[in-house]
Amino acid sequence: MVSLTITQPDDWHLHVRDGDALADIMSETTRCFARAIIMPNLNPPVTTTQQAEAYRQRIMLAIPDDVNFTPLMTLYLTDQTDPEEIELARASGFVHAVKYYPAGATTNSDSGVTDIRKTYNALQALSDNGIPLLIHGEVTDPNSDVFEREKLFIDQVLTQIIRDFPDLKIVLEHITTKHAVEFILAQSDNLAATITPHHLLYNRNAMFKGGIRPHYYCLPILKHEQHRLALVDAATSGNPKFFLGTDSAPHAVANKESSCGCAGIYNAPVAIELYTYIFEQAGALDKLEDFASLYGPRFYNLPTNTSELTLVKQSWTVPANKPLASETIIPLCNGEQLSWQVQT
Repeated sequence: MVSLTITQPDDWHLHVRDGDALADIMSETTRCFARAIIMPNLNPPVTTTQQAEAYRQRIMLAIPDDVNFTPLMTLYLTDQTDPEEIELARASGFVHAVKYYPAGATTNSDSGVTDIRKTYNALQALSDNGIPLLIHGEVTDPNSDVFEREKLFIDQVLTQIIRDFPDLKIVLEHITTKHAVEFILAQSDNLAATITPHHLLYNRNAMFKGGIRPHYYCLPILKHEQHRLALVDAATSGNPKFFLGTDSAPHAVANKESSCGCAGIYNAPVAIELYTYIFEQAGALDKLEDFASLYGPRFYNLPTNTSELTLVKQSWTVPANKPLASETIIPLCNGEQLSWQVQT
């Protein structure tokens, strides 16, 4: 049997929600990842260090007893975020980043930033304290083409942030376009990006194969094949500016299969297996450990994990659905056979 052992990876972009669903969600992530950057877009959002600590405690209670896992907390940036809150976050030791959602860009983003200039005092505090700004990079102008919103954000907003805060560390999360790849490569090492397994594996055709496929709907939306190929090239290039972030986003079936379904793909049950397959197809299995386990900690100035993860080359079938508290959730690749599996 063919096997691959790497330093245990981390997930640098993860949604775990809250409440009764936490235990089901955490069991899928902790089976393979040692740490994860936890998104703060709850309802209401996690905007203070005190709220982040309370959320962290709820997550810790949901982690299986025999698992060693560290949630890396974030704060939700608003127009009113106070620089003093950034100082508290830095002093806490458990808040590792601040998340910028343009207001209305995605799930639970209504409390997000309406004008980036309103956050400049907070951004200066982030820069001064060495705390990364994590960005959902899409404009929210309803007249803009949904497939162009990432490019427009980069050209209209991100360039402004980089110009005005050259020392600020930034992660442009879940990039989806060739334009994003080229922009990141042209900037300093203060700018990095995460890439999801679904944006590496699928183009926009997946949403319309035989009809509307709501479980392939995410934001930023899947793009043209040329962009997918550019993402694969970036992820497998060995460039430390690109590292793993699943953006696994759980929504119950009823919230996905509706007249106005939620954006988000639940990939936690298959994420590391899919990354391994993608790197294998690209002839770059030797680069997987860098992308999954080494470049993220380096950017966040955290130690590399000392534990290891082994994947074996064996066929297995992804379950058709999974429990989500009292509801049901459909994971990515449900009912399909995958060629790599985490060794338990």
